[in-house]
Amino acid sequence: MTHLVAAIQMASGSDKAANLEKAENLIRLAGARGARLVALPEVFNWRGKRSDEAAAAESLEGPTLTLMAGLARELEIHLVAGSITEDAPGHTKRYNSSVLIGPDGGRLAVYRKIHLFDVDLPGRVTIKESDAKMAGVEVVSAQTALATIGLSVCYDLRFPELYRRLAFAGARIITIPSAFTFPTGEAHWDVLIRARAIENQCYVIAPAQFGPNVHGFSDYGNSMIVDPWGRVIARATDMEGVVIAPIDLEYLERVRRELPSLAHARLR
Repeated sequence: MTHLVAAIQMASGSDKAANLEKAENLIRLAGARGARLVALPEVFNWRGKRSDEAAAAESLEGPTLTLMAGLARELEIHLVAGSITEDAPGHTKRYNSSVLIGPDGGRLAVYRKIHLFDVDLPGRVTIKESDAKMAGVEVVSAQTALATIGLSVCYDLRFPELYRRLAFAGARIITIPSAFTFPTGEAHWDVLIRARAIENQCYVIAPAQFGPNVHGFSDYGNSMIVDPWGRVIARATDMEGVVIAPIDLEYLERVRRELPSLAHARLR
């Protein structure tokens, strides 16, 4: 069976209302073009100074996900709410959380980013996500009417064991909402996205942030949809917008049948 899926590329900033308006417009555009699964990038609703993060954090019942649930229900789509900064009452740090919402507006899965981005590239980018975030501990996938969907976020991309566990859990589609820095994206984004698709024989949907950001460096963009053979079937240009591609689950099963590498795996 074939379905259209969409990856949304954004340049989110510190104005949450403006980010949400933009996200809503792009989701509606994807829905109008026939997408049945739409994925937003990491931190799509707010991206600002760390000193303002506590005030910008929300619960899973907060206004951002309430809006996303309403859109999913109205448009009758599956929606991956890229990631938000999720409040964690009783803790000084928060989670970076990706939420899968069904066509009825119900919450199907919540994934809290496991691998936090602590990197120092001298003269280019210094980030320590763990200063403000807590790491999740659960590998998360959900059975849906489209297929089993596995969830991940950005820096997780560098840890193939996570994606192999998602594949063994039945995932046919894997989402990787991201805000990849330009230096690391230019070097590794394409090859890592394609590798995760090839080695797990899954469709990969990777919506991303693009362009200069509030932290003083640039995000790589290049939002992509990749098929189980590793072919890039949609890629965003250097702007905000939506890319759409068909996913064919019969083709996916044929790839797995003709090259049964997952069935041959000796280590699990």
